Amino acid sequence: MAVRIEKDTMGTVEVPEGAYYGAQTQRAVDNFPISGLKPHPALVRATVQIKKCAAMANMATGRLNSELGNAIVSAADEALKGDFPDQFVVDPFQAGAGTSHNMNVNEVLANRANELLGGELGNYAKVNPNDHVNMAQSTNDVFPTAMRLAALDLGDQLAQELQELVVALRRKAIEFDGILKSGRTHLQDAVPIRLGQEFAAYAQGIENNLTGLTRTFPGLRELGIGGTAVGTGLNAEEQYIDLIVEKLSRETGQELSRGKDLVERMQNMEPLLALCSSLKGIAVNLIRIANDLRLLSSGPRTGLGEITLPAMQPGSSIMPGKVNPVMAEVTNMVCFHVVGAETAVTMAVQAGQLELNVMMPVIAFNTLFSLEILKNCLHQFTRLCVAGIGVNEERCRSYLDQSVGLATVLAPSIGYAAAAEVAKESAKSGKSIRQVILERGILTEKALDEVLAPFPLTTPGVHGE
Repeated sequence: MAVRIEKDTMGTVEVPEGAYYGAQTQRAVDNFPISGLKPHPALVRATVQIKKCAAMANMATGRLNSELGNAIVSAADEALKGDFPDQFVVDPFQAGAGTSHNMNVNEVLANRANELLGGELGNYAKVNPNDHVNMAQSTNDVFPTAMRLAALDLGDQLAQELQELVVALRRKAIEFDGILKSGRTHLQDAVPIRLGQEFAAYAQGIENNLTGLTRTFPGLRELGIGGTAVGTGLNAEEQYIDLIVEKLSRETGQELSRGKDLVERMQNMEPLLALCSSLKGIAVNLIRIANDLRLLSSGPRTGLGEITLPAMQPGSSIMPGKVNPVMAEVTNMVCFHVVGAETAVTMAVQAGQLELNVMMPVIAFNTLFSLEILKNCLHQFTRLCVAGIGVNEERCRSYLDQSVGLATVLAPSIGYAAAAEVAKESAKSGKSIRQVILERGILTEKALDEVLAPFPLTTPGVHGE
């Protein structure tokens, strides 16, 4: 590979000839071949947005001349359009605080800005990564700001997917609202419930999760940018701090604000933990719902088989005709990962010391990866699973007729003692509760149907008195 020689404060470094990144990025590539992963695109985008808005703010204060500033802005705009996707190369597991990531972006924008001004890659005579692209900034205020902006971007997308799942579940609740079935507690027979009620409850649970997610957003919108190295604002004018927050609000479409205490914004990563905790809540709820769908659709002959899930692919390499609940399974796997990621973020957030949390890269990786896989999984789960759920009405009715939970329903009509005798005979003989009632002549078929009417039976009140 053809290389060029670049120099930084530690000496000379060989950099690929055509690379837009420079010496400090190359050192990070050499030092941290950890995961084989690249930074999340949302984190890159957010960092580039910060550099663009910093250049504009520095031009507005008069500190950065317009020729250099406009070149940086133009380079940033190209990056935001999707140019240079292969130039952001630092492993997410890197030096503390994200210095390598910050310098990767600084170098790419500096090299492209110099190129726009007629210069060559690796020659920073006009636009310097530290002096100009990083002007009035430190990794210590750039990286936590980029984390927050990226999390807000992906958080908005996740919120949309959650809302779509709520809508799909509510549609199923309406579709299944007249279907009476046996409820189950402790995985044992319980009193009747409508299938629609089960799905309406799932929808409400996800809607509650959506509320919990969006409640974490205001804390992410309060930024520490302008605090520079330790939150005191050294080397950043007061006017610059207000200007960059204003310009970032415009650039991102988010209602951002300057942190009440810039030192606190640098020390404390708790807003990211609050977000991850909400993601854990979403994951735990989704695991529960996905497992219910797997149970209710189990079979098709030897399981519950009350509902059907869309058949997406063959389920076995050896058993012909087998179809598995793959979308519920992948949802579980994604959610398990999210639960684990929240633990990693918890440990990293508490590991902050004095004026800086150097564990920010692992916070960023786990937060953004969790947001990404959750939103992608929800999109597929809603379209390829929930939207196509069907029902086996005959199976639901059959289980209900055999359920000993019907004895509770019948007690107000025929008395506790008689209902208990019916339940005992049903259990002993294997006959359904309905069959025993009719054979004993306790109720007529019409009267029994009235007692078992779906809506009165599954709403508050004492039915049959």
